[in-house]
Amino acid sequence: MSILNLPPPSWMTEDVALLEEQARRFIAAEYAPHLDSWNEGGMYDRDVWTKAGAAGLLCPAIPEEYGGAGGTFAHEAVISRELSLAGFDSFGAPLHSGIVAPYILHYGTDEQKRRWLPKLVTGELVGAIAMSEPGTGSDLQRVRTTAKKSGNGYVLNGSKTFITNGQHANLIIVVAKTDPSAGAKGVSLLVVESDDAPGFRRGRKLKKLGMDAADTSELFFEDVKLPPENLLGTEEGQGFAQLMSDLPRERLIVAVHAQAMIERALRLTIDYVKEREAFGKKIMEFQNTQFVLAECKSEAAIGRVFHDHCVERYLNGTLDTVTASMAKYWITDTQGRIIDRCLQLFGGYGYMEEFPISRMYRDARVMRIYAGSNEIMKLLIARSL
Repeated sequence: MSILNLPPPSWMTEDVALLEEQARRFIAAEYAPHLDSWNEGGMYDRDVWTKAGAAGLLCPAIPEEYGGAGGTFAHEAVISRELSLAGFDSFGAPLHSGIVAPYILHYGTDEQKRRWLPKLVTGELVGAIAMSEPGTGSDLQRVRTTAKKSGNGYVLNGSKTFITNGQHANLIIVVAKTDPSAGAKGVSLLVVESDDAPGFRRGRKLKKLGMDAADTSELFFEDVKLPPENLLGTEEGQGFAQLMSDLPRERLIVAVHAQAMIERALRLTIDYVKEREAFGKKIMEFQNTQFVLAECKSEAAIGRVFHDHCVERYLNGTLDTVTASMAKYWITDTQGRIIDRCLQLFGGYGYMEEFPISRMYRDARVMRIYAGSNEIMKLLIARSL
């Protein structure tokens, strides 16, 4: 039972619960002891990926014929939750498993699936998706990266920024213009295998407000030659539609991450105020503390019920863009408020780096920005009014 004392959701089947417990034990044994050193060093080790693959924690929803376990988004969700409940918020596995691999599964040819998916499952390939460019933000129709025809293949030129998994990734789905004159209809997705791609260059690992160990990076493509089979799918100009159709999933992944961080913050704070004393009594005994945590728990429980509702709708194929946008915006906004109030209850210690609530405060801020800013979410919701 979690800190919220809610019954398990309907999608928490026996096999999902077993995977949740397996992930919890693995993360506690293999990752948790190293979190501080990874955060201080600004990077986690490359074998984090292969260890996760060997433990069955990458791409669990990929069908067995392509090397996966044949699970569902529910299996992905509990792994993501356990990573965040343990404080491993900077690991890019949810993007690798929940965004990159599904693009290949949903839109790739059978040859592309057999070529790339098994290696994503094992962690031999680390996935990234290169969308954002300097100056474009959420406006993907304005990308300047081009993939021009050369013989029967392509020559890729452009630069990308804010790329999750940028330093480790060796399979990168690049959003590029194959027809710059066609607007959204000229956008295609090209797959770059960076271990053998002359002209590909990694830029700096970006310094950020939070998510210190996340290898968020700049990427550069200078006359990178790609064979025709590295166009994702079989037709040019499908990239924008491919991106749009998977956005509900991407935004739900962010909501899952944010909700788990909320629950971790509550657990850490409740444990702290029950132990810490001020003016001769436990901080938990002050009415202000009780009221603040009562509000936080209530909001967290509301968020969790909505979170579980959205996961269930995604599993049965009815989660629409508007509802996914509501989940992403409301849960991440709520996350920011709750973590802020929790930090306040730690007093001065909440501002100290050695207390996890301090890192959570910084790490939470980006959740309202990536996968589409919360302002963009509100615009999408408003169109349904």
